[in-house]
Amino acid sequence: MTKHILAAGAAVAALALPLAAQAQQRTPGAIAVVVDTSRIYTECNACKTAQAQLKSQADAIQARSQALAGPLQTESQAIQAAINALQGKPADAALQARVTAFQQKQQAAQAEIQGREQTFTRNRGYVAQQINVKLNPIVVSVMKARGANLAVDPQNVLAYEPSIEVTSDVLTQLNTQLPSVSTTAPAAPATPAPTGR
Repeated sequence: MTKHILAAGAAVAALALPLAAQAQQRTPGAIAVVVDTSRIYTECNACKTAQAQLKSQADAIQARSQALAGPLQTESQAIQAAINALQGKPADAALQARVTAFQQKQQAAQAEIQGREQTFTRNRGYVAQQINVKLNPIVVSVMKARGANLAVDPQNVLAYEPSIEVTSDVLTQLNTQLPSVSTTAPAAPATPAPTGR
C-alpha cells in the first residue's frame, strides 16, 4: 500500500513541476501607453513642412494638367467641327494627319501627368518612410521609459485613461530628432531592358 501511495505522490510531483514551470513562463500582463499617430503626423514640425511641400507638388501637377488640357480641348473641338463638316465623307490626308498629331499630343500629355503623379506618390511614401524610421524607436523608448510593454493608437481603442497618453512626449522627441524630411524621393530604379535570346 505504501508503495502505491509513494508512486502516486511521485506522479503528482512529476505533473506539478511542468505546471509550475509554465506558470513562471506566462506572458506578463499588458501595461499600455497610448500614442495618437494621426496627431503626430499632423503636428510634428517636419510633418507640417513636408505636407506644405507635398501640397505644392500636387498643386503643380494640377496646374500642369489644366495647362495641357486647354489646348487639347480646343484642338479636339476644331477637329470634331472639321469632321462634322465632311457630312460623312472620308477625311482627306491633311485632316487624318491632324487627328494623328492630336492623338500623339494627347498621349504625351497623359504620359507626362502620369509620370508626375507617380513621382508624387513616391515622394509621399518617402516622407512617411523617413518619419516612421525615427518614430518607431521613439515610441518604443517612451513606452519603456513609462514601464509599458504595449503601445496602442487611440483610433483602435474603445476607451483609455488619459494619464497613459504619451503622444506629447513622442512628439517632442520626434521634433528634436527629425527637424526635417526630404520631399523628393530617390529616383526609381530603372527597369532593365529585355534581353533577346
